[in-house]
Amino acid sequence: MKSIFISDAHIIDPSQGIDSPGNLLLEGEKIVWSGTGKPERIPDEASIIKANNLILCPGFIDLHCHLREPGYEDKETIATGTMAAARGGFTTVCCMPNTNPPIDNRSVVDYIKNKASTEGVIRVLPIGCITRERKGDALADMGELDSAGVVAFSDDGNSVMNSRILRQAMEYSRLFDLPIIEHCEDSLLAQGGQVNEGIIATRLGLPGIPVAAEESIVARDILLAELTGAKLHIAHVSTRGSVELIRQAKQKGIRVTAEVTPHHLTLTEEKVLGYDTSAKVNPPLRTAEDVKALIKGLAENVIDAIATDHAPHTRVDKQCEFATAPFGISMLETALGILMGLVHDGKLDLPLIISKLTREPAAIIGNRAWNLGTLKTGAFADVILIDPEKAWIVDPERFASKGKNTPLAGVRLKGKVIATIYRGNLVYKDSSLKIE
Repeated sequence: MKSIFISDAHIIDPSQGIDSPGNLLLEGEKIVWSGTGKPERIPDEASIIKANNLILCPGFIDLHCHLREPGYEDKETIATGTMAAARGGFTTVCCMPNTNPPIDNRSVVDYIKNKASTEGVIRVLPIGCITRERKGDALADMGELDSAGVVAFSDDGNSVMNSRILRQAMEYSRLFDLPIIEHCEDSLLAQGGQVNEGIIATRLGLPGIPVAAEESIVARDILLAELTGAKLHIAHVSTRGSVELIRQAKQKGIRVTAEVTPHHLTLTEEKVLGYDTSAKVNPPLRTAEDVKALIKGLAENVIDAIATDHAPHTRVDKQCEFATAPFGISMLETALGILMGLVHDGKLDLPLIISKLTREPAAIIGNRAWNLGTLKTGAFADVILIDPEKAWIVDPERFASKGKNTPLAGVRLKGKVIATIYRGNLVYKDSSLKIE
């Protein structure tokens, strides 16, 4: 593990309110110095990276991704998923528990942690199930999962439809000061739905998923969070109504946070025209008005974080009739590029985007991310370099992820991760970057 000195960068670190030129010295797995000049000593063996005004910021933290292992290694593995994450600028990913077996006991948590330590290239933080096998019938052993090191509890892919069980889960979660992450969807209202309920669904002759399926559960969960005092985190917000419910909850002081995905911030339901299964995702892509509300909610800090909901699938999974294709988009490697479109269009600024991918996610998972999402001296050397002007064409065949399922194939994006350093190790480098 060599030392690395990064010079002539433009540092953006929302955790310290920094947005200015600067340099950074990494020794071992920690950040040891930052400033505008040079440190007193640069180790003789240090690698030198002249950033030439590239953006230097903390490594991204993804609160919501699917690494598929164990059980679905044909779709993704911890090895391929973490390499895809590194290419996208992520140095920490929180993996959802809808694996086989699900992450509902210590042995599965230990398996994932061991795999990540031997085959992964970045940090993997498991999220434990709320209920046994994610069936919604009985609570998982949340105490065992907490002691095993999970960072949150979720039955992602399913909402906990039994309100009494969810209340119990929230009450228990307070003992560990960990958030409950809810996939907010009324399964009966959404049953059989394929796309957003509306004019596009009608044109395609497909059953729709109404916004009420999401908003009714968001409202219920907020009420339960108010009742119990638990930390509630709402996954992949997709509707204007959900944004307003979260806004009202925050105004009342309820402990609620929320995330939005890059695709819900930038794509609309029109993407599924032509029965494009690569744009089939849950919650579905919504209307332009919903997208506008999500952007506004992010800018106003009603929505706290951006998370990818990376959901890789095999080609066979997606190359079929629309109704039988699974939901999901492979998003780790295109997240920054698609988000930069909002920056270049003047809809959001880059420091805000970086904050929603670093400082805020670290705060949501709390004490187990005590020195993540920052460039403070003594923090882990999780650092990325970004070229906000670099144009590139999305080619799924070049993805590190096994999941090639993206509606962005062939799209020209502007803005790219140039290097990813995890705990002082260079785990990804674009060919354009020179190192001395």
